[in-house]
Amino acid sequence: MTDLQSTITCPQCRHRETETMPTDACQFFYDCKGCGTLLRPKQGDCCVYCSYGSVACPPMQEARGNGSSGNCCAAS
Repeated sequence: MTDLQSTITCPQCRHRETETMPTDACQFFYDCKGCGTLLRPKQGDCCVYCSYGSVACPPMQEARGNGSSGNCCAAS
């Protein structure tokens, strides 16, 4: 079962916000609700949830559940 809730932690101000992840697309940008910093994925990740979230994006969760390796949202 895929978890659609992930808590993003801002690397600048440490503000935490729980968000519902999209299932049909990667989220490349996220505006921190604490300090306004525009978050982008870290190198090697293609979405902010894989970089800053408490739970990886749905395609990556599915890939791990199937024993597959892949790169973030490209795993679907």
